[in-house]
Amino acid sequence: QVHVVESGGGLVQAGGSLRLSCAASGSIFSINAMGWYRQAPGKQRELVATLASDGVTSYTNSVRGRFTTSRDNAKNTLYLQMNSLKPEDTAVYYCNFYIRGTDWRLKDYWGQGTQVTVSS
Repeated sequence: QVHVVESGGGLVQAGGSLRLSCAASGSIFSINAMGWYRQAPGKQRELVATLASDGVTSYTNSVRGRFTTSRDNAKNTLYLQMNSLKPEDTAVYYCNFYIRGTDWRLKDYWGQGTQVTVSS
């Protein structure tokens, strides 16, 4: 069994910062890729940032230069540092792990989602 738990959302004024965390635990052999998605009301879920196993990151244009994703390998934890937040960043944020379990199977795992609200 693999469990993924998110934390760190909240309400912040425009221009402020938040840091999201996402921890994976359980029967993990390796974490092959990680990412952050978000879904605003009435919109489709969109990819925000990715972090590959080799450390390469990518960001959607709207957050590049403001958001940074990183990981703590020892804790199997993914972070999303969000600076200079804008009202349009308001959404439910989800983390995603592509994990090889100790049974050697590769599977996608999602966090439960955390609300980020940016007031103007």
